[in-house]
Amino acid sequence: MVLTVALAACDTTSSEGPEQSAPRARELVDLRSRILDYTADLTADGDYSAPDDDERERLAEGVGHLLDGDAAESARVLDPLGLAVTRLTDTDSGRRYDEIAATRPASDAATWGRLYLNADSALRWNVQVPHPVSDRDTEELGVRLLEGTPSGSLILAGAHRKAGRSGAADVAHREDSAFHTVVEELQKRGVPGLQLHGFTRNSERPYRAIVSGGAAQSAPAEATALADRLEADGLRVCRGWSDRCPLEGTANVQGRSAERRHAPFLHVELSSAARGDGRDADDTADALADTLATWARD
Repeated sequence: MVLTVALAACDTTSSEGPEQSAPRARELVDLRSRILDYTADLTADGDYSAPDDDERERLAEGVGHLLDGDAAESARVLDPLGLAVTRLTDTDSGRRYDEIAATRPASDAATWGRLYLNADSALRWNVQVPHPVSDRDTEELGVRLLEGTPSGSLILAGAHRKAGRSGAADVAHREDSAFHTVVEELQKRGVPGLQLHGFTRNSERPYRAIVSGGAAQSAPAEATALADRLEADGLRVCRGWSDRCPLEGTANVQGRSAERRHAPFLHVELSSAARGDGRDADDTADALADTLATWARD
């Protein structure tokens, strides 16, 4: 697996981390292709190996150092796990991102996921993709939001949700994952999170989007604003805080953790039309980008 972090900055307060704290390893890449080539290999019958308690503790420490602006110490801590910290420059936009990634594709760490942090601005939000490929096109939407909105990060699961045994890779419902460990490090710093899911429309789910606060019974102002924007664009929305909705994410462990830590969290379920190609998908992406931009300003 590759755990990739795109840092809005190595430092969550300054506009740009000091050069001496930047990762030594550097690459010029097509960021979109780098991420989507990674997720394209995820399959339902693929391998998955969750990190043990010690590995998760070391991962949390390493990610914490990077979030706090010390890339050298982050790299030192993460190296025994088979993870590296790399400064990426996107060939399309010229923007820079810091990546934590597995050094060997066939390693256990290769199934843990990736975290990307924008390295050119302070970190203000994160987008979470717990079910890439399984919830089709959520990984592409995550990349679109990362590239199109400043000051953010992208957290990707590293396995199909049906990989491994007994639901072990369904990271939205597991606390023993690298994905959850990384999300918690961001929540400790109060960074708002937007988690993307996909569903199939039917008679019981006649919506384009289901928006909720996950485990929280109330919704922040940005949730209401997001639902209003989607409805103004003609998309039917179920609001988890006021309607009786399916798929509200009340059992989502990242949402429960966010509630305990008082970190803003939005759980968004999207139909295929709202997360793929076409007008509905474009309107949805624009509405989500506006939510992230609000967090960036705040």
